[in-house]
Amino acid sequence: MAASEFDKIVEKTHLALNEFYKGNMEPYKILCSSKQDVSLLGAFGGISVGPKDVIEHMTSRASFFQAGHNLSFENLVKFSTSDLGYIVEVERFEARVRGTDENVRVALRATTIFRREDGEWKVAHRIGDPLVSRIDPQTYRSLAKHNEENKQ
Repeated sequence: MAASEFDKIVEKTHLALNEFYKGNMEPYKILCSSKQDVSLLGAFGGISVGPKDVIEHMTSRASFFQAGHNLSFENLVKFSTSDLGYIVEVERFEARVRGTDENVRVALRATTIFRREDGEWKVAHRIGDPLVSRIDPQTYRSLAKHNEENKQ
């Protein structure tokens, strides 16, 4: 595998995320695996496994955004073999959240795992969350308590 092939899927992913923050999840959906072990841990919480759950999760989250655009992708780690690769990045974007008139700036720490499926790179897993900055133990306890109280 030429390194440029992996670089191309990373670039396609970045372009698809730019569309996602405009409310259009279709370009990202095309990049996702359709295998049962595809998974998504999105920035608004929750865990989705399987193509149906992942697509529903992405569709509902993309609908939150309008007129968004990526400001930057800060690549921290990029690694690939012939059939597997991953990136660890800080994504910064700006978007209008549905129901408001103002733009918000967001930074996410994001890890995306890619694999080859039938000769084509696909997103097999993604996790993105807003915990770019370290949090203190009291904040962590509050989050843990919130999660415990809101188990589904």
